[in-house]
Amino acid sequence: MGEISIPPSPVRRDVVANRQEVESWVRQHLSGLYLEEPEEAHGSSSFFGGQDIADKALETLDITGYASKRSRVAPEALRGATRLSPYIRHGLLTLPEVWQAVKGGSYEDLKSFRNELLWQDYSRHLYNFLGRNSQEPIRYELSQIDTAMEIVEVLAYDEDMECLRRCNEELRESGWLVNQTRMWMASHHSIREGQPFDIGEDEFFRHLLDGSRAANRLGWQWVAGTLTGRPYGFSRSQVTRQAPQWCNECALRSRCPIDTMPDSPEYVVRRESASLRIQEDLGPKAEIKDGPDADCVWLTAELLSLRQSALVQNPNLPAVFVFDRALLGQLRLSFKRLVFLAETLFAIGAERTLELHVGDPTEVLSGRRIAATWTPVPGWKKRQKNLNITELHPWPWLCVSKGVISLGSFSAWSKAAVFADGRRHNFR
Repeated sequence: MGEISIPPSPVRRDVVANRQEVESWVRQHLSGLYLEEPEEAHGSSSFFGGQDIADKALETLDITGYASKRSRVAPEALRGATRLSPYIRHGLLTLPEVWQAVKGGSYEDLKSFRNELLWQDYSRHLYNFLGRNSQEPIRYELSQIDTAMEIVEVLAYDEDMECLRRCNEELRESGWLVNQTRMWMASHHSIREGQPFDIGEDEFFRHLLDGSRAANRLGWQWVAGTLTGRPYGFSRSQVTRQAPQWCNECALRSRCPIDTMPDSPEYVVRRESASLRIQEDLGPKAEIKDGPDADCVWLTAELLSLRQSALVQNPNLPAVFVFDRALLGQLRLSFKRLVFLAETLFAIGAERTLELHVGDPTEVLSGRRIAATWTPVPGWKKRQKNLNITELHPWPWLCVSKGVISLGSFSAWSKAAVFADGRRHNFR
């Protein structure tokens, strides 16, 4: 049996009633496994975890003006971003649920928002196929690589630059950024500073509550040009459009270091798009039972919805979540991310028996009969081979392929993919 630092007993929300107590719990049980020093560690200033909170965010969603305001950065009151991404990333809200629930706005608002949902699904399909190979350039790479290049500080910038200073501050305080500022920071790092995209991607992954090796990594590859062969350039003009007061308040406004667009690197093809025309393994289409009845439901951070079929169909079984000590020690995630996860797990524990463990998931679950959801990430696929999963549930894909599907570009994929029930995309 793996190390268990938390008794396998119900975890009730009334025991951990507020943010301060959640933070104390994380400090006690996950000490040494997060990025910050204890005295600097805090939860997100803007987000709380939990199914009820995610559901309320979806119920109040109104995308009126989304197409024109989604890139707005400042003032915050004018932002059009929905802020659903942390709940989508951890499966509290699935992509099919959000697709169906979205309301308000014009045709352009709806199309723009649902295209973002398709991008999320596309990133999961690509990660499902490439796995850890997605950390390397997917389709293009630099034609010349400076092997003598000095690696600068992660996400380095002139501290007098108001735009990047504010972006960096929000990333570390709230664990979230609008998509526009993510692109600004990624472009400055990868294009203007010429740094490897994976270094910056790792930094985002540590801090973002919605950080994933699927969407986060693909976004960095898109900005760096390794996905399309065309980089995203960041300059002052974007800031003056989307956050004009930042430029007005900047100490460098009269000598802006990003006044013009950066030079574009030259790329060579690394992988032809034809090599990404594949027959995907998307897991089971329906529940599979093989052997005796399960005695627990295995949860992972990819899918924490109380509505997932593995939990709904086994209401009397304990749910089991394992904080992977070795993996967390390697990743060094921000304290904010662990607090968000803990809040979400305690909300589950308020509804049913929940076991929380710290250790090796394979060892902790050894000898148990498990109900689980098939999950499109390499870590889950590797571990499930060594576990006794007697009840396997399908992953809630938004889109699936019919036969061979192209993952060579988002546009090619989105034209070919269909919904799980065979319908074509309909933005209305």
